[in-house]
Amino acid sequence: MGGTEMVHVRGRADAPVTVTLVEFADFQCPPCANLSEPINQLERDYRSRLRIIFRHFPLPNHQHAREAALASEAASLQNRFWEMHDLLYREQSVWSKAPDARVLFSAYAGMLGLSIDRFRKDMESEQAKARVTSDEQQAITLGVRTTPTIFVNNHEVSHAHLNPAGLRGSIDAALRARTPVSSTP
Repeated sequence: MGGTEMVHVRGRADAPVTVTLVEFADFQCPPCANLSEPINQLERDYRSRLRIIFRHFPLPNHQHAREAALASEAASLQNRFWEMHDLLYREQSVWSKAPDARVLFSAYAGMLGLSIDRFRKDMESEQAKARVTSDEQQAITLGVRTTPTIFVNNHEVSHAHLNPAGLRGSIDAALRARTPVSSTP
């Protein structure tokens, strides 16, 4: 998908970013949930020097992972992707064990002030499904097999470094490797 591809980015779109962190994740993956807030904190700490991109990779062994990905995309269609992202990870222990997670996802949509009817329709939409499928195809192309898989400036972060300190170290190394960008007007 070319330049029209919708990407979930945290960080100012117009910022002079020097490091990009791309995360392939599954909303039902406990290690992904454990990294969610630390990654949010990294974005706050590095501000305009770091851009975070989230990509879906729902694993087949997680019963509600695909539904959760579709719920986040439905929220995205009402401009609330990141709010739903954070809520899904925060409440993972609740919805991941529910017999019908969609009921909870609709409740979360209500908590975020979304139109519930539109949210439910959007969860079933081809647009939401296409976004998840597009991310999965990119993951497969890159050889992603597990979640979380994180790339910092196109270099995969080793599983040993998938923790707050390891990610910070990877970002700092990427910043040191970059030449300073001229700030002349």
